[in-house]
Amino acid sequence: MKKIAFCLSLLLTAVANNAFADENAINKSLSKMGLKAESITPSKLSGVNAVLTDQGIVYVSDDGNYLLQGPLYDIRGEVPKNVSNQVLVKKLEALKNQMIIYKAPKEKHVVTVFTDITCGYCRKLHENMKEYNDLGITVRYLAFPRHGLEHSSAKDMQSIWCSATPNKSLNAAFKGEKVSPIKACKTDIAKQYQLGLQFNVRGTPAIVLKDGTVLGGYLSPQDLLAALTQHGE
Repeated sequence: MKKIAFCLSLLLTAVANNAFADENAINKSLSKMGLKAESITPSKLSGVNAVLTDQGIVYVSDDGNYLLQGPLYDIRGEVPKNVSNQVLVKKLEALKNQMIIYKAPKEKHVVTVFTDITCGYCRKLHENMKEYNDLGITVRYLAFPRHGLEHSSAKDMQSIWCSATPNKSLNAAFKGEKVSPIKACKTDIAKQYQLGLQFNVRGTPAIVLKDGTVLGGYLSPQDLLAALTQHGE
């Protein structure tokens, strides 16, 4: 009886050990791909981990032998939901105090938009801000200088985000007015840009919903409302 119990204990220990990711093996495999893990967490798939890297989310098997890149969808509901970016939502909310926010008087929805002051469709979206707000959509901006952090537009956006009146400064920039240089402040748009890359943003505007879903490109106020309704937000 004791022998059976001992064998059972060994079996359960082996199963338990196999249930955990080998982080050393995963990190070693990622290094071969030029990636570095920021966090490793179990995914919705058994035996597969969601790994946050500086280049976005990838999925790696527990033993580190297999890697998948691309969105993971929950298809149980009527509308497929991208669950890959949920790990990034906390990082997004951590930057809330750095966002330039246009709050709807009667808020029903909240979206976060990665924007660029040199982007024509970003300007078009901003010109329709009152319509978004009137529909109950609060718009929160993060900076994503699509030409890179060394471009003059990045320096302009850093000045806008450091302005004492960022909303007013952003309004003026989208109207084509010259941005007044401002010395660096606590807000660093490089962190916003990096987060955009992790969300796999490649162009602007990029609209992020509460669940981390990214809607790429411009959407009119009515189209954005329809998309939010479809996603159940």
